[in-house]
Amino acid sequence: MSKVVAAITTSVDGYATGPDDGPGCGLGVGGERLHYWVMGGPWTYESEREPGADMAPEDREFFDRMVANLGGALCGRGMFEAAGRWGGTNPFGAPVFVVTHRPEDDPPAPDSGFVLVSSFEEALRRAREAAGDKDVSISGGADVIRQGLHAGAVDELVISTAPLVLGAGKRLFEGFGDDLDLRILEVVASPYATHVRYAVGK
Repeated sequence: MSKVVAAITTSVDGYATGPDDGPGCGLGVGGERLHYWVMGGPWTYESEREPGADMAPEDREFFDRMVANLGGALCGRGMFEAAGRWGGTNPFGAPVFVVTHRPEDDPPAPDSGFVLVSSFEEALRRAREAAGDKDVSISGGADVIRQGLHAGAVDELVISTAPLVLGAGKRLFEGFGDDLDLRILEVVASPYATHVRYAVGK
C-alpha cells in the first residue's frame, strides 16, 4: 500500500542544518557531520565523494529498505539548490517535485527528473500521481516536512539523529505548533546515526 514518508537527519539538539547553509555549504557550517552516515564517515564539502558508496552495513540496509518502493518525491527549493541540484541529474530513480515560489526562475532541464512547482499541495499531488501504488518521499528541508505534517499528509516520519550538538542552524520543528502522536515502528543504530521510524497519528 502506498504511503507518504518524510525523512530527514538532525543533530541531537534538533537542527537539520548548521548555520549558513546553501550552495557550496549545503548542510551549513559544521552540518556535513549530519551526513557522516550517508558518506560512511568524515567528509568535507571540498572532498571527492559519492553519497552512499561507503555506508556502514547498518545504514546501507536501512537506507535501501527506505527507498526500495519509492515512486515519487518532493523537496524544497532551498534543499534543491543547497545540494547543487544534484549535478543536474536526478539520482533517486523517481521524479522529484521541487516546491518553490519561483517556478519560472531557472527551471531544470525537462529530462533531468526534477520539476519545479509552486506549492506543497501541487508537489504532493503530482508525486502521488507519479508514484501510483508506490511510496512518496518528502525529503526536506525542514519547512517542507513541517508543511506535510501540518497538512496531515505524512504516514511515517523518519528521523535519523547524528551524534552531535550543532547549537545553531535550522531546527526541524522551529515554529511548529501542532500536537502529534507518534508510534515507534523501528530503531536502527550505527556508529554515525540512530534511525527511528515513526507512524504518525491521524
